[in-house]
Amino acid sequence: MRSVDLNSDMGEGFGPWTIGDGVDDEIMPLISSANIATGFHAGDPSIMAHTVKIAAQHGVSIGAHPGFRDLVGFGRRHMNANPEELVNDILYQIGALREIAKLHDLPLQHVKPHGALYMHAAQNEELAEMLVTRLHAISPNLLLYVMYGSAIHKTALRIGHPVVCEFYADRDYDNSGSIVFTRRVGALDANDVANKVLRACQDGKVRTVEGSDIDISFDSVCIHSDTPGALALVKTTQDLLQQAGITIQSPSH
Repeated sequence: MRSVDLNSDMGEGFGPWTIGDGVDDEIMPLISSANIATGFHAGDPSIMAHTVKIAAQHGVSIGAHPGFRDLVGFGRRHMNANPEELVNDILYQIGALREIAKLHDLPLQHVKPHGALYMHAAQNEELAEMLVTRLHAISPNLLLYVMYGSAIHKTALRIGHPVVCEFYADRDYDNSGSIVFTRRVGALDANDVANKVLRACQDGKVRTVEGSDIDISFDSVCIHSDTPGALALVKTTQDLLQQAGITIQSPSH
């Protein structure tokens, strides 16, 4: 692998409150794609505008990061809503960020559902079908960030909608290739995370929690900005990849 996208979730505060270490402005120059919270699980218009502005200054591609309508739970709780309602919520959030991005002459590169909504779309075929079909009808070139082999990934491939598969640097995998769910992620060793990413990029392998090596296929590496010590994780990973001759660049570049 000669190049890889490095993405992170940005703008996940609300009013005076911040999530994680509050280092979005420091992380932004180190990544190639920013997933910007669009108001339902986190974010507000002013935070969205600031985040888009910083992304524009550093040449970072941007995407909408829509979530369940769940500010209290940070979008990590499953909400019992039908696919029609959820797709409308997602399109609403995409539209909000798209308008703010126009002020900075930034195109919207992608959409990546957040948290529990991301997992729901990965598993629920009805939601995956409706979301991809409608997204393809209105924005056929808007990249969709997905988990490899998920319901939404398979649906997008069948419909012909462009996807970007992710590798999760700060999450564990099990032998099935699924992410091991952890409600509160503790501090991680930055060198361990960076070496995990480098191995995935060079060998296409990741060590599971059961101690086995499995194949992994991806186009983008995700490091969540609310993980403790996120700035060190991103910086160490970026440095190691570049030392190995792997360029950090967004899928649209």
